[in-house]
Amino acid sequence: MLKTVCLVLLLLAGIIKSEAQIGAKGLAINTQAPGFSGKDQNGKKIKSAKLLKEGKIVLLFYRGQWCPYCNKQLKALEDSINLITAKGATLIAVTPEKPENIEKTITKTKAGFSILYDKGLQIMNAYGVSFKVDDATMEKYKGYGIDFEKANGSNGANLPVPAVYIINREGVITYRFFDNDYKKRPTVIQLLEQL
Repeated sequence: MLKTVCLVLLLLAGIIKSEAQIGAKGLAINTQAPGFSGKDQNGKKIKSAKLLKEGKIVLLFYRGQWCPYCNKQLKALEDSINLITAKGATLIAVTPEKPENIEKTITKTKAGFSILYDKGLQIMNAYGVSFKVDDATMEKYKGYGIDFEKANGSNGANLPVPAVYIINREGVITYRFFDNDYKKRPTVIQLLEQL
């Protein structure tokens, strides 16, 4: 009985996050990174295997153009892109949002690096960052004018934990930032230290 009362109190306080989001675990450091490919916002074909021949990859997952935390992070990375490329890395961002919403992200952040629309959630699922947004959270966001199903099209109400992975030339994950709290993001300095 006491456990039930405590659980109800935690739920009411909003301390427990979506079960699905907590279920997303991501990939571990020192594991082989899954290969990925897609077209970026400019129609350019992106293949991780080709990029790794040129250097490291900083792979970032973001929720959408409607997320101020994502926009702030993407803007900071764009402002520091020369520092990232000077370390021999290519920055690639991945989102479940439809291409027209990627254009909104670019307008807001001035991002010049490649952003991939993850049609069918293939990349997000391969990296273990995808979760289904629960109905209560969907309704809450709709109250703010955010409809995940409209924004994501066939990807539906699925979002990524906003994770970042650094992948070395051998295709091994050497760094990961993975936090279920979408407000927490690594700084550019933290990423540069890992490159």
